[in-house]
Amino acid sequence: MLRRRLLRVLVVLVCGAMSHGAVADGGLVSVSATVLSKSNCKFRTSAAALPFGTLDAALSSDRVVSATLDFRCQGSAPIASFMFSSDDGLNEFGPNRPRMKHATDSNEYLPYSLGLSPATGTIGKGVTGTLTLTGTVTPADVAASIAGSFSDTVTLTLLP
Repeated sequence: MLRRRLLRVLVVLVCGAMSHGAVADGGLVSVSATVLSKSNCKFRTSAAALPFGTLDAALSSDRVVSATLDFRCQGSAPIASFMFSSDDGLNEFGPNRPRMKHATDSNEYLPYSLGLSPATGTIGKGVTGTLTLTGTVTPADVAASIAGSFSDTVTLTLLP
């Protein structure tokens, strides 16, 4: 049915151009659209920090810190499905291997792990949800690092 409609439109356009007998002129038409997801989820909190604080080389247990970000899903679906992902930061050593970079020594890094909870799920339309970020630094990684300040920036993505 769509093919028939398209064919009719093309035939009318072609016939119309032939019947005028004038020289054809061209024009530019810009076409665009924005399609909203049925879930349309967005962060309500735009930034968070995971402050590991001062780490002693004699650290005897994992240093675990956490932060939260709020999100909300709108759209036409009464129940929205969502998924979070991380880019593993600016200094990643590989997939799921983020690391902080030393402030003054460009060859020194401090590995850490980053957890997202929940990573996926469902939530009611218009309900505010909370993503918990958990960062962990191990004693072995601290002991292998030089003294100084370390930092990283991680980009989180919320789909859809």
